[in-house]
Amino acid sequence: MQDQQGFEFYTSGPVMALGLVIVAAAGALCWLAWRRSGYRRGVGALELLRLVLVCLVVLTLNQPEWLQMQAPDQRATLAVLWDQSNSMDTRDVINGRGGSPKPISRAETIQPLLSEAIWQPVAEELDVVFEPFSSQLDPADDATDLNAGLSHVLDSHSNLRGVVLISDGDWNAGRSPVEAATRARMRGVPVFTVGVGSEAPLPDLELVSVHAPTFAVVQKPLRIPFVVRSTLGQSRDVTVDLRVSDGPTITETARVPAMGEAQQTLVWTPTTTGDVTLTLRVPTDPQESVEENNVISASISVRQEQLQVLVIESSPRWEYRYLRNALERDPGVEVTCLLFHPGLPKVGGGRGYIKRFPAPNELSRYDVVFLGDVGMAPGQLTVPQARDLRQLVSAQASGLVFIPGRAGRQSSLASGPLADLLPVVLDQGRIRGVGSGAPGHFALTETGRRSLLTRLEDTDQANADVWRRLPGFHWHAGVQRAKAGAETLAVHEQETTSHGRTPLIVTKTYGAGKTLFMGTDSAWRWREGVEDRYHYRFWGQVARWMAYRRQIAEGESMRLFYSPDRPQVDDVVTLNANVMDSFGDPLDEGSVTVQAISPSGKTQTIRLQPGEGDAWGLFVGSFIPEQPGNYGLVASSAETGATVQADVSVQGVHRERKGQVARFDVLDEIAKITLGRLAPVSDARDILGYLAALPEPEPTVHRVRIWAHPLWAAALILLLGVFWTARKMIGAV
Repeated sequence: MQDQQGFEFYTSGPVMALGLVIVAAAGALCWLAWRRSGYRRGVGALELLRLVLVCLVVLTLNQPEWLQMQAPDQRATLAVLWDQSNSMDTRDVINGRGGSPKPISRAETIQPLLSEAIWQPVAEELDVVFEPFSSQLDPADDATDLNAGLSHVLDSHSNLRGVVLISDGDWNAGRSPVEAATRARMRGVPVFTVGVGSEAPLPDLELVSVHAPTFAVVQKPLRIPFVVRSTLGQSRDVTVDLRVSDGPTITETARVPAMGEAQQTLVWTPTTTGDVTLTLRVPTDPQESVEENNVISASISVRQEQLQVLVIESSPRWEYRYLRNALERDPGVEVTCLLFHPGLPKVGGGRGYIKRFPAPNELSRYDVVFLGDVGMAPGQLTVPQARDLRQLVSAQASGLVFIPGRAGRQSSLASGPLADLLPVVLDQGRIRGVGSGAPGHFALTETGRRSLLTRLEDTDQANADVWRRLPGFHWHAGVQRAKAGAETLAVHEQETTSHGRTPLIVTKTYGAGKTLFMGTDSAWRWREGVEDRYHYRFWGQVARWMAYRRQIAEGESMRLFYSPDRPQVDDVVTLNANVMDSFGDPLDEGSVTVQAISPSGKTQTIRLQPGEGDAWGLFVGSFIPEQPGNYGLVASSAETGATVQADVSVQGVHRERKGQVARFDVLDEIAKITLGRLAPVSDARDILGYLAALPEPEPTVHRVRIWAHPLWAAALILLLGVFWTARKMIGAV
């Protein structure tokens, strides 16, 4: 293609016609003026200049431009972009030509396409370059970032004729590849995609997840839920092994349905303190193709426990007595009681009792507060004390358990500082609750069946049977409904409201802490026939579940906790730090930083910001873990000099896993957006025909807008000045 240049007008027919009329009229008027002057030479020159000015203005209105089209000064490029991420090691391609039924890996399948010989038919016209891609993470081959791979090619080659993208389409990192595909479409660069791999899952048994807490308590049973997924054609009885470093091996059998998953729980009781590693393993099935996903490990800290629990009650009803007894017999719990006795001159006294509501710095040591049939009234809670309880939950991650009673005193809490902490809407028309001669029973919701809080037996079926057999209750609180954002774990088996069945056990997250509502006062009846088996277990689980977040890492004047406690890669981990000054009061302002040390040794500094509202002494921040493994957290306060350390175990679920199905739908979308084609790897040679039919690259166009150029405007102004000056000179003669 030869270089071309010339003028071009961006105008329309009416504008051109109007311009010709204006020029003709101006020419006639100029001739008449010259004739009236007796054909004087000066007037003739002036009228000629006038006509030239009119012509130039008309020319400007038709927008003249100078165009210079330049052919590409270099050969066009064809980029062959090939995937080198870990998923390409999946062996799911049957090579029918070789006659062997044994599948080969996706990486081996695409090797012939990475040879220059196969692209020789288009190499005479195009420069063929081969570029691998995976992701921009560390390590890079643990993910596939299609957007980054395509963007790099578009940025690196200016004269790009087309792109051949060879991949399994398993996009799992970075921005959507649609962004890069849209850029390619705007540049006129088609992307021809070659899909490799099977779109049907391989036969496999996979240990999907293990939900172990970050710490355990010595001599306390720890329940570890896990999920096993199967893509086998038949159901399996799978024996899951839990191996504890320097400890015993525990087994549990799970029935995994064909093409489904099973959720089960292992129970382990640590005997000594220290850091241990839990390793769960499912055996290799003869039919499965991927063995790497049969094992998951998680680190856990075993420690001694001493929860600080405060029980506040109005009168010593049966529920209070048995709750206090259950907590006092728990070796990991230290119980303090405040018994108001409204109407009497003195509060309750004796071992473990206090005479007044704790001051704010005293209250901050309690991990869980049980609030019985107590309201805001003389001889009970005051408004400042209710605010202190709210601050304890929202800023210091303590738990608050509401256990209403038949006196209906908690109804006054619905309009005070604790209103937002209640996870239910109380029925103010039935503040004394609802009594019944026939016993009522709990019915677990779907959330309750999954929750460890309501786990009274180790298997789902046994747990459901226990809740059905628990002794009934003859009274429950008047509740309209659960609040938005709350989780209902159990409802009344029969009683309903206009919003559905009456909620009885409801939980809610408030700020950094948690609240729980227990809608009956008859849990003590669960002892019937089984003594403390279920009663003690339930309240022990409540106390530990409510205090769990506060117990992650604690120092003398600083506490660090985070959520979620078992994050996965790319989850947002929220960091919370409680800081106390030298007097034990919450630190209002200060500088709190957290050093997050990744498994590879990379350190990230997170500066925590003061909490909002009444979250005194709370500092909040977040970070996103990019690698599986243990992250070390070191929090420090510049004002107090205090430091505290914690470990975050990021789930080792890699983005890029062998055995994942190929995603041809992603590749097909990229091809359609860019006006390319999708071809399976077996038909990859067909792309050569499409490449040969590609049009020649468009020349580079350099455009100079004469009508808008500053020199053009300057020339018009100059000529107008000459015209005006000449008129004055002729008029003076």
